[in-house]
Amino acid sequence: MPFDLKNTLVIGISSRALFDLEKENKIYEEQGLEEYMKYQVEHEDIPLEKGTAFHLIESLLKLNQTKKDRKLIEVVIMSRNSPDTGLRILNSIKHYDLSITRSAFTSSVSLANYIEAFDVDLFLSKSDSDIQDIIDSGKCAAALIYSPPTNFKPDNQVLRIAFDADAVIFSDASEYIYKKDGLKQFHENESKNEDIPLQEGPFAKFIKLLSKIQRGLDRNLIRIAIVTARDYPSNVRVIKTLRGWGVSVDEAFFLGGVSKDKVLEAFNAHIFFDDQDVHVAPASIIVPSSRVPYKKSSPLFEGSNSKENNNSKK
Repeated sequence: MPFDLKNTLVIGISSRALFDLEKENKIYEEQGLEEYMKYQVEHEDIPLEKGTAFHLIESLLKLNQTKKDRKLIEVVIMSRNSPDTGLRILNSIKHYDLSITRSAFTSSVSLANYIEAFDVDLFLSKSDSDIQDIIDSGKCAAALIYSPPTNFKPDNQVLRIAFDADAVIFSDASEYIYKKDGLKQFHENESKNEDIPLQEGPFAKFIKLLSKIQRGLDRNLIRIAIVTARDYPSNVRVIKTLRGWGVSVDEAFFLGGVSKDKVLEAFNAHIFFDDQDVHVAPASIIVPSSRVPYKKSSPLFEGSNSKENNNSKK
């Protein structure tokens, strides 16, 4: 009988987002596929170190322990490795006792092709092309994972997820007004339309599903935060839109352009989602962070990615 994922939050994660495979990736880039495959087979019994999204995935999977009658979270490892080199990844999953049972190994074929086949709600990867393809298609939420912070100490009791607002939870329409016409016009637009819900962005469905899971828990094991450059009066529209969606966030920070990194450090996010490298880069030094690209069809896309993509690989 097929497993029903209707009420389950499905996370697809690449092997490089879950584990530290940078040394191995460097072998692949500098010495080629054959040497990479040889190295992985020779080291397949040596567990990989934890990657940027490891603590997020570990905390998400712990939520399944709270419900015996159904699975809240399903994690699928999705890798461009071959099945042969993927054995080291499976061995590492076993080593860390992660309850991940489903996997996809595509031998360099784009993972974006398999998002719908696995009913994925959120995909995390270090592949620019895979993330861009998924964002463009609108198949699910997707974010480009940055390098892990050095001294991050996760909360082992409560899952903490932080979102930027515009171009992440909401569409980039209001952000475009700000960048095209300036702050004054942006505030005027948001005040005039404060009772009109913001359009959904790439992470709208994901935050709704996460909020639904949160409401169904016996105790507060998830904290959701909004960390945005908006301030008064533009923050009113955000609050009213979330209320209309039935999404209750635990914390909201309307920073008016002040750096987000100190707030994220205090919140101690397991993951932070933002659309701009200017915010993600400093945040990634402190907490696990990721960037949500603009769609290629967006007026904000042109000129936004060349510098950011280079920075995201650091």
